[in-house]
Amino acid sequence: MNILQVNASARREDAHSTRIAQVIVARLQSANPAARLTVRDLASHPHPVLDEAALGALFTPAEQRTPAQAARVALDDTLIAEVQAADVLVLGAPMYNFGVSVQLKTWIDAIARAGVTFRYTGNGPEGLLTDKKVYVALARGGRYRDAATDTQAPYLKMVLGFLGMTEVQFIYAEGLNMGPEAVQQGFAEAEADMTAVLV
Repeated sequence: MNILQVNASARREDAHSTRIAQVIVARLQSANPAARLTVRDLASHPHPVLDEAALGALFTPAEQRTPAQAARVALDDTLIAEVQAADVLVLGAPMYNFGVSVQLKTWIDAIARAGVTFRYTGNGPEGLLTDKKVYVALARGGRYRDAATDTQAPYLKMVLGFLGMTEVQFIYAEGLNMGPEAVQQGFAEAEADMTAVLV
């Protein structure tokens, strides 16, 4: 088993989402001692955003790219290769301003490439990143689970499914900015979620 852990907090240390992701990975490794782990920390190693230069590089045929364009595309290729090689993805996803972090959005923009990780067919789009399990560690300061204000989980379920990753489980740690008792409850709920989905 190949596990890919993606830490998508803006914080390099003490991120709640990373903490939960690490627990998930530890449990997966305990159940699968031979599992290989790759960690992609987007705070320690920020990925460049999808801008005009990146789009120009992606839409230029490979043989016509400048060295700078080739280098830019290669950065995305590395992230795509990590996902393609993974059997299990563990995403640490904090909520920032009711959505995903810019770090996670940049990672998604990098791995979503037509003809590589999805394709358009006569029957509509087809995701090419199939046969993978995804565990998403959601860390929130307030409580949003199953509420209209939770745009994060529906978005991630949709975009990951679009890419072919339809086995997505969410682990929620909520209320983490609502005082010590709420923090304790939030991590207890995350523990319950892990017990339910990590089989």
